Amino acid sequence: MKKNIFLLLIVLFFMIPSCGKKDTTQNNTGKFKVGLVFDVGGRGDKSCNDAAYRGVEKAKQELGIEFEYIEPGPGADREAALRQFSNRSDISIIFGIGFIFTDEITKIAQEFPDKKYACVDYTVDPSKTIPPNLVALEFREEEGSFLVGAIAGLMTKSNKVGFVGGMESPLIKKFQVSFEAGVKHVNQNCQILIGYAGVTGDAFKNPGKGKEIALGQYNDGVDIIYHASGVTGLGVFEAARETKKFAIGVDSDQNDEAPGYIITSMVKVVDVSVYEVIKQVKDGTFKGGRVETFGLETKGVDYAYTDKNKNMIPENVRTKVEFIRKEIIDGQITIPTK
Repeated sequence: MKKNIFLLLIVLFFMIPSCGKKDTTQNNTGKFKVGLVFDVGGRGDKSCNDAAYRGVEKAKQELGIEFEYIEPGPGADREAALRQFSNRSDISIIFGIGFIFTDEITKIAQEFPDKKYACVDYTVDPSKTIPPNLVALEFREEEGSFLVGAIAGLMTKSNKVGFVGGMESPLIKKFQVSFEAGVKHVNQNCQILIGYAGVTGDAFKNPGKGKEIALGQYNDGVDIIYHASGVTGLGVFEAARETKKFAIGVDSDQNDEAPGYIITSMVKVVDVSVYEVIKQVKDGTFKGGRVETFGLETKGVDYAYTDKNKNMIPENVRTKVEFIRKEIIDGQITIPTK
């Protein structure tokens, strides 16, 4: 009897550690895995999704992580994709790429409190609390858009520039109105034409519509168009090539899409933000329930100025825009967002 009790105690001793809280940072193979759910347009959009992909690729190379991604369709597919990763014990951090994920990722984060989440371009609502396991990655697109607006206002020959947006929404409106403000800051007499591809997420993946809107603006005298429209913007670049006019890219440096026709791009360090969150989770320093903001001061947003395009921006324009940058950082310029 005593022998049996002794054996039972030994068995319980070795079983107790396995009954503790499960570590969700690494799976049972010792691998750290990231789940990435792309925005409308998916991988290959030459914009925000591709920037996020570069971030996880960098993490794979430098931090030794593994990752998987899902390219959902419209509507409920986004929630289903987030839920699919959330139900897996081998996923350590889940990203939603794009403002369109805000509601779904908030809901899922509340349902899975032991999982960690991050959302690029999360729409912050001051009246709502961000779940403690979710970090909102916010970019001051208005600062970068104001700068490229100033470039367009200084460089236009026709005194008429354009804007092409994807889905008509508060976020894309922020790009639009801050671009307009930048143009008017340096050129009060410049006319600005505005066009949107639609009112649903599909408006971010319609190059044909982007080309149609851009051709209309170019034919109406516009000589520079700034787009904030995802894959739809590839149609804007095609129109620029056909008409021998100019465009400004968005999110990533899009110069390679139409060399010689893209003056610059309003760039966001989406890749850096994704990499840093992965590193925080891996290091055990991740903190949710907060907004992490990236602006001009930290080079979270900027305009592209590299060997590929610097010959397209005159030095006097560069000098003026750099002065405006300093004024924005110093708080001397208030930029509208709506």
